[in-house]
Amino acid sequence: MYGWTGNILHLDLTKKNIEIEKPRLDILNQYVGGKGFGGRYLRECATLPWDHPDTVICIFAGPLAASVSPTSGRAHILSKSPLTGLVGDSSVGGKLATRLKRAGWDGIVITGKSKTPVGITIKDNLVEFKDAKGLWGLDTEAVHKQIRPGNASLACIGPAAENGVRYASIIVDRYFAAGRSGLGLCLAQKKIKYLLIDGTGHCRVKDPKKLKEAREDILRLTAASPALMGQFGFTCLGTGAVYDLMDNRRMMPTDNFQHTRFEPASKLNAAAYTQTYGPKKHGCLGCHILCKKIGTKNKTSIAMPEFETMSHFTALIGCMDTTLVVKANELCNHFGMDTISAASTLACRREITGLDYTSDTVLSLLKDIAFGKGEGKLLALGAKQYAKKMGNPQAAMAVKGMELPAYDPRGAYGMALGYALSTRGGCHLRAYPISHEIFRKPVATDRFSFSGKARIIKIAEDLNAIVDSLIACKFTFFAAGLEEYASVYEAVTGIETNAQDLLQKGECIYYNERIINALNGFSAKDDDLPDRFFTEAGSSGNNIHIPPIDRDEFLDARKKYYGVRGLNDNGLPQKEKARALGLLWNNL
Repeated sequence: MYGWTGNILHLDLTKKNIEIEKPRLDILNQYVGGKGFGGRYLRECATLPWDHPDTVICIFAGPLAASVSPTSGRAHILSKSPLTGLVGDSSVGGKLATRLKRAGWDGIVITGKSKTPVGITIKDNLVEFKDAKGLWGLDTEAVHKQIRPGNASLACIGPAAENGVRYASIIVDRYFAAGRSGLGLCLAQKKIKYLLIDGTGHCRVKDPKKLKEAREDILRLTAASPALMGQFGFTCLGTGAVYDLMDNRRMMPTDNFQHTRFEPASKLNAAAYTQTYGPKKHGCLGCHILCKKIGTKNKTSIAMPEFETMSHFTALIGCMDTTLVVKANELCNHFGMDTISAASTLACRREITGLDYTSDTVLSLLKDIAFGKGEGKLLALGAKQYAKKMGNPQAAMAVKGMELPAYDPRGAYGMALGYALSTRGGCHLRAYPISHEIFRKPVATDRFSFSGKARIIKIAEDLNAIVDSLIACKFTFFAAGLEEYASVYEAVTGIETNAQDLLQKGECIYYNERIINALNGFSAKDDDLPDRFFTEAGSSGNNIHIPPIDRDEFLDARKKYYGVRGLNDNGLPQKEKARALGLLWNNL
């Protein structure tokens, strides 16, 4: 067997039991890895509550991990989201996937619940449950200092997860977050404080020569991409490179999405952080893009904020302090909670209460959220539940319970459709139409039109589903495509394939998520946007007009999407389509 190890580790925390599954090659090829395999196991417990002991937490690498395939060092973590009740998953960088694969495991499936805090250590085929009572209550940085992982990969939770924050994250190798969906709370519910994984093995590759050639093709394409490797691209400036662009396009969510332009933006861009903190390039193990940035101010390593964090802790909440953004980002990482959801919930509070923020009040509220103190208990529920309990549900800028990221949908109609249809709620990464609507890659589309967007969104969802299963970085696909990665997949696994084969696997993986969500009561009524986007205009100017989205046009595009996705008029999966994709069927 090549690419895969052929071993999946099953851990039962209740019984402290360890089992090894050895899937057939055809099963491995069907589900691939990452998101695909995570969805396979979540389907088996789809209707259980997120906090039921039998609900799985899955951590998977992909068949390309631990090879020289570009950007293959990401892992995928999946469970049922405590924030939304949907499929909850997150792709995360660092060393986790590589170390897991080199330890001889394609993935880990965790069930049960420990009575006391536990750590899970994996060194090759040695798996141990460690007493973690002494680490419970510590933040992620303190856990890292105590464990001293060295070359091993450390994934851990902080006090936010322990105190029930619905958008608690998992922090991997200090600087990388499995941020969205509340996966940290899933670990905390099972009493898992950390996973420490190391391995000394190697990935078996069927055709090293062909893999080298495919790798060189991808490296040439990414090197030629200004968005990735240019002077103002992700390699040099990180994801914050798009901060100015979103503001100039009148798409920066401002004052809880009441406006789409933030006047001080030019003083709060990526260049401002570069000047102050002198960040160095950093990235996932084996990555050549290195979009992560680590500040070196006062000889102290400081994680620089990603674009969404930069935008949400400035424009969205009405603050103008880069120092606040860095401190807020650091606190969220140490406490273990998603920066997008945290800032969005604070923005919701600001609109409802009418109270503006100082840097001190923001940092104080973040601490209260993480430790469940005072108003923080309510804010820990997320924007949707907070707004509902405050008697103003319309103030929550969320889809299916997940807070929206930093792209205002009134400025890109594919983004509007992608938000509404996403299987994990308000997410830009399921389809990422910004790539063609704003970055104009691979070709430009009219951002103020729904024409053709239904089919584009469907194809993009299938693409990203297989990318999250291989696993590769989505940024690479600004330059390379499935054609190149089909060559990589074939070289690594020895299985003959092409781009269309991979895209069909992605369709199966995504449709399975639709089935899981439907089994939990989600339908067309949930595939929608907050009313604000249909009734309020954005901030027009500079010859750019940002009107409200026409609701009839949106609904028509959604209906067309249901058709090309193989859903009925209520947005529900259909038996015939499921069977055609080789998926199990449950009556809905």
